[in-house]
Amino acid sequence: MTSSRNQTEIYLTKSLKVIISEGDGGATSEEIASAAKNVQSLGFGLSTPILECLSSLSSDELASWYSTILPILQKLVGAHRTFNPMYPNFPKQVMEASDAELYFNAITHYFGFIVSDAIGDPSLVVLPNYVKEARPLLEEFHTLRWIELGSEEDFSSIFTNLAASNSSISKSDKDILDWFASHRDVSGLIPEKIPQKETLAFLVASLPQPDCLIPAIKTATDVLRVAVVMSDGDASLAEPTKFRNFSKRERRFLLGCLENSGSSRTEDMLRWKDRWIRLGERLHPGDFKKKFPKSFDGFDILRNNKPFKTFNGKIEEAIREGIPQTTIQLLVQRPGDFARRLDHVLRSYNEQDSIVKSFLEIASQVSTPVLLQTWCHFQIRDVIENRAFFPKGNAAKVQVKDGPLAPLAEGISEAVHNGVREILLARFTELPSLGKVYLDERLKNQIVPFSQRSASRSLRAISRGSRFDLPEGDTIRFFCWWKNIDADDEWASRVDLDLSASFFDENWESQGDISYYNLRDGQCYHSGDITSAPEGACEFIDVNLPSALQMKARYVVMSVLSYSGQPYVSLPECFGGWMVRKKPNSGEVFEPKTVQDKIDITSPSRACVPLIIDALNRKVYWADLGLKSYAQINNAHQNSVGFSQIGRAILELNKPTLFDLFLIHAEARGEIVDSIKDAETVFGLHEGTVSAFDTDIILSQYLA
Repeated sequence: MTSSRNQTEIYLTKSLKVIISEGDGGATSEEIASAAKNVQSLGFGLSTPILECLSSLSSDELASWYSTILPILQKLVGAHRTFNPMYPNFPKQVMEASDAELYFNAITHYFGFIVSDAIGDPSLVVLPNYVKEARPLLEEFHTLRWIELGSEEDFSSIFTNLAASNSSISKSDKDILDWFASHRDVSGLIPEKIPQKETLAFLVASLPQPDCLIPAIKTATDVLRVAVVMSDGDASLAEPTKFRNFSKRERRFLLGCLENSGSSRTEDMLRWKDRWIRLGERLHPGDFKKKFPKSFDGFDILRNNKPFKTFNGKIEEAIREGIPQTTIQLLVQRPGDFARRLDHVLRSYNEQDSIVKSFLEIASQVSTPVLLQTWCHFQIRDVIENRAFFPKGNAAKVQVKDGPLAPLAEGISEAVHNGVREILLARFTELPSLGKVYLDERLKNQIVPFSQRSASRSLRAISRGSRFDLPEGDTIRFFCWWKNIDADDEWASRVDLDLSASFFDENWESQGDISYYNLRDGQCYHSGDITSAPEGACEFIDVNLPSALQMKARYVVMSVLSYSGQPYVSLPECFGGWMVRKKPNSGEVFEPKTVQDKIDITSPSRACVPLIIDALNRKVYWADLGLKSYAQINNAHQNSVGFSQIGRAILELNKPTLFDLFLIHAEARGEIVDSIKDAETVFGLHEGTVSAFDTDIILSQYLA
């Protein structure tokens, strides 16, 4: 599973940094300025230290450096592909076309794909023939994303921070770890502790010499995860895995780890009974019965359904029988389980004060992510009406439970969240001093990135539910680009994706949409429905915010739907994003410098919601969620109920914010100041010692 990436791409994509070695000199200021200007056309700026380093290069070295970074930057914003919408003079062309013209073009195009399907030729695409008119130059100012000068040491820290992340990491981050494992000696980069079990399993399966990590495999579930990763499965265990055949050496390795996994071995195996039975069919534990007798006994209990009382079974039994003392005595043995079950246990008994006291006595043993979520939950539990849950797994889905939780006795919630906060303060006090600290208020809108497992690769690393102020401009332009499944693939076929914008009022009642069957409404326009992409295809939607409000639409949900039924993961390439335009008919339809966010759509679903716009408050909410769509016709209208549920879940999401996290750190080990000029440590939205998008640093150093 070796990554095809290189160091420059990883560093630019992950940190917007580059390493420039001193050259032979000779590059002219005009050549450097030309390179900087071309980079600016993509929305990026070169920092002063970079410009100084470029002046030390020769002309050929500068040209080589520029040709290396250009395709990476183009891909970051989507400019590596050509955008040819059905209506090349969009949006004016759609605005001025008659209903008859739009209808005739659509029917002709649809007749083309019917013929294409009949003769089995996905390359046959019938599109209207229009001349692209000259467009006024783009005269809008857009804030640049600055590329900074990096170093080898800082680049190597990416591996260390990802490995030390106290949360699940995304597939793209796992690709980075895989690159390091394949191209670097990482023996000196491995952190003292790898808190995330999925990451541990991935590294054990990926590193050529993982011996130093073997002691960290402490439970049977850890062993199961390693076997799953070795079989290219889902390390979260959310999805079943088809185990491959293991070599004799690998079987001994896995069974040896299982043998040393502690007294809870069999109980852990029973949690994933069916999967262990399937894995046992590959490991043949009977062949090693004498060498690994405890492992053999565990498999024997699973295969023959021998009686075995688990820890969770004992807790459930105690709760059913209404015995609080037994429940507490059991849960204090496993502080993490106590934290996760605390609300349920409190609702189950009247002895709430003693339960809280017992929990707080052992809460210092609970991980920081779990404590922070416990603190946030009890801070707001008595006022929240709805709760959103993101199921574990590679597919980004959301579940919503309506209605408040049963009330607790007065003061109980406050006692928990105050007590947990004191424990976090005490924990962070032991970390190095931050000095004088400045906190950006905008971090109150950024959710702590607890789980990045199913996060899509995007221009910025954003947590679901985070929100931003919209830049100046009344037109939001959504875009997507995709390509048919390649002809040499056994699943080769025509791929029809539909970009849509669904409108909802303040109560999340549907107010219509812009989609393939409705190309315009008010001052909102669709660039035309393309049903096949042999060389790549694109669609755009312009949403004019004042016009949407006039249509009583407060919320706008962007969606990309697979009308032809293929999951996005099967496509060779698919991405989408959004821009802000003040003058939508100026500049090219796709202007890289106006791209605010670009997201690679690679989920196993057929419906994707990248983001949601609040037109009234001019906010954009990051969703990056998939939707199960079982309708025979997969379009915006059929999915309107699902979109409204996703929208409500994202807007009402109650999770700890980065401001919450950094505030506790600042109080524990620094002095908060009001002026950024006086600060030694700056927690900012886009810039600072740590920004909201430095996910790997946050997960490894501030959730430790």
